Amino acid sequence: MHELSICQALIEQVEALAREEDALQVVQVRVAIGPLSGVEPQLLQQAFQLARAGSIAATASLLIDPLPVRVSCRECGQETGAEVANLVCGNCGDWHTELVSGDEMLLTQVELVRNTPAGILADTTIN
Repeated sequence: MHELSICQALIEQVEALAREEDALQVVQVRVAIGPLSGVEPQLLQQAFQLARAGSIAATASLLIDPLPVRVSCRECGQETGAEVANLVCGNCGDWHTELVSGDEMLLTQVELVRNTPAGILADTTIN
């Protein structure tokens, strides 16, 4: 299950961000995943529970947003949506396309609790 190693790297990235923001706790982590990324959202959710243990994100929730598959057509120059198993241009139907999105996993948002200058805890969302 490579999702565990992905989550471990994700937690490292979140911990680094939390240190930069002087955070006390990470409340929520949001990622966006394309269907061609090779990452299974359900397995990622399970792996996150293991990877977060003992970290500043020990009680954080993981939210996963799907990313669309988009292609750029070499024939007509349009960028359109496409199906996972059919990467043809949605405009002209040509198969000479390049993948624009749908194969990535992005850390899009981190919600954390941090100290403010007045010493009061504050929720902060980092996009």
